[in-house]
Amino acid sequence: MLTFVTPEQALHAPADEFFRGQRVPCLENPTRARFVEDALRAHGHALRPPTVDSAPLLAQARAALPRFLRGAWDEWLALDAANAQLQPFPSVWPVRTLRSDVEPANFVARLGLYSMDNGSPMAAGTWSAAKAAADAAASAAQALLAGERAVFCATRPPGHHAGPDFMGGYCFINNAAVAAQALRNGGAARVALLDVDYHHGNGTQAIFYERADVLFASIHGDPRTEYPFYLGHADETGAGAGQGFNLNLPLPAGSTAAVWFDALEHALARIARHGADALVVSLGLDTFAGDPISTFQLQADDFTRLGQRLAQAGLPTAFILEGGYAAAELGHNAAQVLQGFES
Repeated sequence: MLTFVTPEQALHAPADEFFRGQRVPCLENPTRARFVEDALRAHGHALRPPTVDSAPLLAQARAALPRFLRGAWDEWLALDAANAQLQPFPSVWPVRTLRSDVEPANFVARLGLYSMDNGSPMAAGTWSAAKAAADAAASAAQALLAGERAVFCATRPPGHHAGPDFMGGYCFINNAAVAAQALRNGGAARVALLDVDYHHGNGTQAIFYERADVLFASIHGDPRTEYPFYLGHADETGAGAGQGFNLNLPLPAGSTAAVWFDALEHALARIARHGADALVVSLGLDTFAGDPISTFQLQADDFTRLGQRLAQAGLPTAFILEGGYAAAELGHNAAQVLQGFES
């Protein structure tokens, strides 16, 4: 399977994040992509750099967030040269009754304006890595439009928590949304976007919630107990023109593979009714039973089954790597999905 990788991913290497109030080593780090790349090479996949510049697509969306991200590290350093050894974190957010339509001059305030949480730690190379991942997503869409059956973006940072004007949950640019929009721009009349990450793709939902041309379906942990908490409920079905084109399938913590695959059948049945020309899969692999921050019970063989079932949908498919934090097993599980799809 054609696979895009981005050497720039290694430039996004924040040292720390906050977890349960404590500063801990960042789980979303360059070793994740390296394990995936090594596993794919071992399975004979050819790894290539992106071929498409995503800048026009990013400009087509709300441009304020990419503009902020592009210059954020330089601004951070301009405040104090010593900041080169520190990570910026937001400390205030424009929640209910506060205004978000006026961009503050203060850097940390703007960091909060464009963040849904403090879960997207920055480093010197964050923009370069995030932009390269978006380039890969746009390249995947172009390859599908040119006739490829399937393409995998083995990239990071992930993207599905990033919305049209906010970052969060390790995500800066919504790569799956970039791929879906590139497919639409390239002539696909309808696109389906399936998110199988343990955590709801709140950013993707936000981007397409009022649109009928991109169906969003997500299988994830119940937001009453699981991140991102404030979105992902079953009664969120779309709005305006997008009414009926958003399908959330929240599952209880600890759900078995049998329960999870029942939900997958429900999602694929809805995708079939959508009549999509192409499928984008937000391939989160944190549904693995050994993942340190998730509780679903999928085993390695279940990822082969997932790939096989997605292949049966019969659609040109772009796989976009999202979460998965059992880093040593991540590469094997990703390879299992692709092997199942191609079997």
